[in-house]
Amino acid sequence: MHITIVLPAYNEEESLPPLLQKINDAYNHYKWDASVLVVNDGSVDNTLAVARNFKADIQIEVLDIQPNSGLAYAIDSGMRKAIHGLKDTDIVITLDADDSQNPFLIQRMAQQVAEGSDLVIASRYQPGARIKGLKRSRTFFSWAAGFLFRVLVGFEGIRDYTCGFRAYRVDMLRKTISVYGDKFITQKGFGCMVEILLKVAGQSATLNEIPMILRYDLKQGESKMNVQKTMKQTLRLLLDYKRGKLNP
Repeated sequence: MHITIVLPAYNEEESLPPLLQKINDAYNHYKWDASVLVVNDGSVDNTLAVARNFKADIQIEVLDIQPNSGLAYAIDSGMRKAIHGLKDTDIVITLDADDSQNPFLIQRMAQQVAEGSDLVIASRYQPGARIKGLKRSRTFFSWAAGFLFRVLVGFEGIRDYTCGFRAYRVDMLRKTISVYGDKFITQKGFGCMVEILLKVAGQSATLNEIPMILRYDLKQGESKMNVQKTMKQTLRLLLDYKRGKLNP
């Protein structure tokens, strides 16, 4: 079982080295069959050079997107490239490049996939989860979005609908991309993570979560999320889902 870790990165020259080191440490500790795909989304700092020059035992590949095209395009491009050549039983991990999420959790997520899950989310809301260093506006948005989706969508076992730290079984990801084609991700920005979840779940996927300790206190620089814009986008996406507009 091969694990491909997709890191969409925009101006993460400070956060990327410690994250890549943690990934490399986990790779050596757990003896993974794994690789990393850094998707440089038109960074204007030294992110591209950092990714290309980082010395590690794990294989690191770089997909350079120019100019900056946004998280949704970076995730879409990274996922499509990652599944190329992988087996159906392999795993694609998406992970934020800001060093706020611990890659050692990948071991438990991969185990859940091996046990039968198609999509595993590192959740901020399962028992045992913690959030450190996140602004109140972001905390409220995440909680409010999760509450709305639990009430109006209610996927069994899922409490965190917006977190981007996920493990996808390749056959389910490949199937979803095939069903939607170039409409796999239509949202712009951070709302794409909710869209992907809704569309993967629509393929009768088995969903699961594990608790995560989110370390926003380790993040370098300001958040790139526009909370108000993302909240409006998420609400619009929810309405589209309820109206059946996300159907292929």
